[in-house]
Amino acid sequence: MNVFGRFLELSLNTSDIAASVQFYERLGFTQLMTGDTWPHPYGVLSDGRLCIGLHQRHGTSPLLSFVRPELARHLPELRAAGFEPHYTRLGDSDFHELQLHDPTGQGIALLEARTFSPARRAQASSLCGWFSGYSMPAIDTEAAQAFWEHAGFVALDLPDEPLMQLALTSDTLTLTLHRPRVLESPLLVFTDPEMPERLTRLASMDIQGSGDLPRGLDRQSNALLESPEGTQLLLLQAES
Repeated sequence: MNVFGRFLELSLNTSDIAASVQFYERLGFTQLMTGDTWPHPYGVLSDGRLCIGLHQRHGTSPLLSFVRPELARHLPELRAAGFEPHYTRLGDSDFHELQLHDPTGQGIALLEARTFSPARRAQASSLCGWFSGYSMPAIDTEAAQAFWEHAGFVALDLPDEPLMQLALTSDTLTLTLHRPRVLESPLLVFTDPEMPERLTRLASMDIQGSGDLPRGLDRQSNALLESPEGTQLLLLQAES
């Protein structure tokens, strides 16, 4: 386990939680049972590998949210390791949480406990394919690599990957770094050798990709979708 804890969800802010829920449900994500941790409207959807937390609130978004039990007790340890939060809520009557940023500006949240129940049974993948990782735009890849390796992630080179520069993996999450000129926003990346068939099915449901697909990608085999809250999902054809 990395020092941040176990990955819980990609936390996304949305001004219209119903529209966002409907979008992910159409893609085959399933709603999970949430608790009453947050005072704002909150929903979680999963494809069996990735959990997306939809928060109808203001603040930093997207957040990579992790669970670290006894969070307040571990704060001195985190600070000693160089992970200084810019926000903490650790009062005796509070649900404990803290937030920090990595060198790319990616928001990270640490929570003291889960905020939803895990799926009761195995789930099939969504219509998007296999969730392969969360990709962040990075100018200084060395600084990002050093940060995440210090947190306990393991770096992997991607010599044959034209879009992603580096992969960093832990037991529950894979992060990749892409050049900002490829796309300026973070990406949820899904892959499948039979992606063209998936795209045909999505098109039959009137789910179309945007026109901002990175240069060099065949539009018949790859697509870039955008959710109502602005999250970008990159669907890539994988090698067989």
